[in-house]
Amino acid sequence: MTTWEYLTAPLLIHNTKAILDNFGADGWELVQIVPGPDGTSLVAYFKRPRG
Repeated sequence: MTTWEYLTAPLLIHNTKAILDNFGADGWELVQIVPGPDGTSLVAYFKRPRG
């Protein structure tokens, strides 16, 4: 059975593609992007198989 680890990270709007590409290169899969607590920023949730 696959077990997962999770990561939550702020997402800078002006550099979104580069940030997501870097996490993807490290094996993280984007699960969801939601508004940050201040309402103006974004927070990204990632997962990858624990290994």
